[in-house]
Amino acid sequence: MNKSIKISLNYLLGSVIFILLSFSLYKQLVHQKDFYSSWERIKSSWHSAFFWLVFFLMFINWGLETIKWEKMMRPLETISFNNAFKAVLAGCSITMITPNRIGEYGGRILFVAKENRIKAISISILSGISQLIITFLIGCMGLFFLKYQTDADSGIIKILGNNLIIGVSVVSCIALLLLFLNVDLFIKLFSKWTFFNKITKNVAIVTIYTKKELLRILILSLLRYLVFILQYLIILRVMNVLIEPTICISLISIFYLMMALAPTIGIIELPVRATAASMILGVYNTNMLGIQAAVFAIWLINLFIPSLLGSMFFLKTTQKIK
Repeated sequence: MNKSIKISLNYLLGSVIFILLSFSLYKQLVHQKDFYSSWERIKSSWHSAFFWLVFFLMFINWGLETIKWEKMMRPLETISFNNAFKAVLAGCSITMITPNRIGEYGGRILFVAKENRIKAISISILSGISQLIITFLIGCMGLFFLKYQTDADSGIIKILGNNLIIGVSVVSCIALLLLFLNVDLFIKLFSKWTFFNKITKNVAIVTIYTKKELLRILILSLLRYLVFILQYLIILRVMNVLIEPTICISLISIFYLMMALAPTIGIIELPVRATAASMILGVYNTNMLGIQAAVFAIWLINLFIPSLLGSMFFLKTTQKIK
């Protein structure tokens, strides 16, 4: 391809992604239930040290994900923490305009050497599976706790505590864990079929991780998940949504499980989050404005701000590609 045309296309791609992301974030804001009331509630909480603690934890959250990405990329190529951080946030920006955040892979691989990009997608998928395993594992624990340790009889709690839903969640968690810890066996199995030969050659990089390394990846995913939980516990208290801590942790874990299972696209994710949180947390606290404001605040801190930063990294990187 002519060099000038390729550069022009890269500028166009970066600009289009930036515009789409901006539109997606705008649509999510205007469709946020009780947007102005929630925003006023958030502004009134800015004087609280706990609010800024939640903001600080955002850096811990994405810092852990950066460390995980940097460590997982080592078998393929060495990347600095700075570039790994940019890659993670660029991936975050693309997830905001793609179904169920699948765009994360496309954002991250831009910061990888051209010859390693297909293999890097496999590593990114494995990283996503590690986080999904933790979400399922703790979500299942939350389901069991609400079913057997509380007397809540709300319709949504009964639905979530249904044996079929719990069973499917547990089986899914076990299946993902077996796949994650034995990915080399699955690759060898599929490589026996000619149809999958080309695919397995590109994803074989993930077989290089030892069980010990995979467990370390899971630990990093767990630490990141605990940051999510802590952020919600703090912001809910700031917004005067008072729920007994053990129950609140269970409810938040179920909320994250629902969000992992729900088919969503970035442009409607915030309204879906707000609705799901209101249904689940609303069983134990009727302060719906506080719940909405808490969800809105976490979305702003954990996704909106990182996505804006990531979109700038993405735009700058696409313009550099020759």
